[in-house]
Amino acid sequence: MKMQIYQALAEKKQQGKKSFAVLIDPDKVNDLLLDELIKLSLAARVDYFLVGGSLVISNHLDQCVQHIKHNCNIPVILFPGSPSQVSKYADALLYLSLISGRNPELLIGQHVVSAPFVKQSGLEIMPTGYIVVDGGAPTTVSYISNALPIPSDKNEIAMCTAMAGEMLGMKLIYMDAGSGAKRPITDSMIKSVAERIEVPLIVGGGIVEPEKAYLNCKAGADVIVVGNAIEKDASLIKEMAAAVHSVPVTT
Repeated sequence: MKMQIYQALAEKKQQGKKSFAVLIDPDKVNDLLLDELIKLSLAARVDYFLVGGSLVISNHLDQCVQHIKHNCNIPVILFPGSPSQVSKYADALLYLSLISGRNPELLIGQHVVSAPFVKQSGLEIMPTGYIVVDGGAPTTVSYISNALPIPSDKNEIAMCTAMAGEMLGMKLIYMDAGSGAKRPITDSMIKSVAERIEVPLIVGGGIVEPEKAYLNCKAGADVIVVGNAIEKDASLIKEMAAAVHSVPVTT
């Protein structure tokens, strides 16, 4: 199994370097908007594109990924909301297991169904422990998953959940407050988790200001993901990327 992107993420973590990822929902973009996002992302030295969503209802995932790949060399990582959100044209796939919930379908059930297709895709597969944290508003992911998010002030639950995910073999931990969250994950929760795990930590949801992205990285996040805020104002890409990349390197 190829692990180039994961290896790069792991090496960045060891070196104390932070990464910025732009999340693209195929339902919300066309070629013109993609061209703008790609241009801005190249100028800002964005590290990754995440492509996917909790509820992708269009059928142009392949087209979206191919358009990105044709126009830049920024790695494309799939962030699937269902087993159908797989494109062989991407570079890698976050193979998400919702470890913060108790819905068996999203812990292992859907993976069993999708495994043959995912295996044949040729994608780099990155087992990811997905932790949903209460962002102060109902989100699509919490509704679709039929699972309660971790309360925003329960740092110890998030910490223990992340530790369990790592010990179960997850290569990444992804903490998400959800698209359109009213409040992002607290720095104290990120710090509690980051101090107890060795695998790279991805954080997203409700991050609308560069300062918050910076503070999340200072607290221990290795990758910051922003989608909803950029959908509203694409020019934020430059400021967000600059904030993340300006975090002092600590090893």
